[in-house]
Amino acid sequence: MEFRFELALCAALESPDSVIARQLGAGVTNPGGRIVDVCVLEPGPGFDRRAAITPEQIPAPAIEAAVGPGEAVPVATAFDLPPDRAAAVVERAVDIGYLERERRSGRPVVRATARYPDDWVGSLTAIENKPDLGTPGDLAAQLRFDAALGLFDEAILATESYVTRAHLNRIPDAIGVWRFDPETGEREVVREPTPLAPDAPGVEICEERSLRTDVALVDPAAKARKRRRIAERAYGKGWRPSPPACAHATGTADGRPYCDRFDRVVDPGRDCGAGCDAYAPADPPALGRDALRDDRTAWKATPDGDGPRRQSGLSRFL
Repeated sequence: MEFRFELALCAALESPDSVIARQLGAGVTNPGGRIVDVCVLEPGPGFDRRAAITPEQIPAPAIEAAVGPGEAVPVATAFDLPPDRAAAVVERAVDIGYLERERRSGRPVVRATARYPDDWVGSLTAIENKPDLGTPGDLAAQLRFDAALGLFDEAILATESYVTRAHLNRIPDAIGVWRFDPETGEREVVREPTPLAPDAPGVEICEERSLRTDVALVDPAAKARKRRRIAERAYGKGWRPSPPACAHATGTADGRPYCDRFDRVVDPGRDCGAGCDAYAPADPPALGRDALRDDRTAWKATPDGDGPRRQSGLSRFL
């Protein structure tokens, strides 16, 4: 139920002025300690320059390395990483078009194909999905985490349930609340979110116990690095899952995986495969996920415009 709710919300939120992604790590000191259901990225002034580089996620170590579009620098100088890790990052960054490399005096050197824009992200909104508030699970703790850390510009709870005053009292005041109907796509704003403070220090809740809560203080620089990583992951990943490789699989008009046999949207990772009695191996259907994303959001499948500046001779060592 929650998976179908989540995909329906993502489809409803898509617009040419945003990028939507699902299931992103949002912890700073413990990256896997908090997974955000949905992230909405709204473009900043440098968005078009970022889109012109690559439609893929750029590895964070490549962005953070001491390398730009000027003079090529040795890999060992540019990356403060173990050699094997640095080589893997360079390989990926070259593959997606962010770095170019060659050898000089027997040493690999790299240069960026474009200057990375620091202002390409306008805002990041985190959305926690809980269709049924009657079974909240860890909802209150998850929302306390988001409010205390302040990593996102806003945080919102999306639910299908009728929202009572008691529900609102259980979650931080800063968290917005939406009531969303996954069948119709209609959305009611029950409570507007209060802007958080991503530029200020935050408190990351590491563990909550009955008599003790362990926290970590997170400075603005660490939050900024994490926000950039979330934005890159969101830009490269999107929200549409790969369709199942089954003869009964098809897709909705907005690209959600659908099963003709059971007449519903399905979670390919859980509902499909050998564990399903109706499973019939076949090539997965062509849903045109990239074309849909390119048409319906700010993401660009094919960078155009000026694009990355290619350096003469730097493509020989590939």
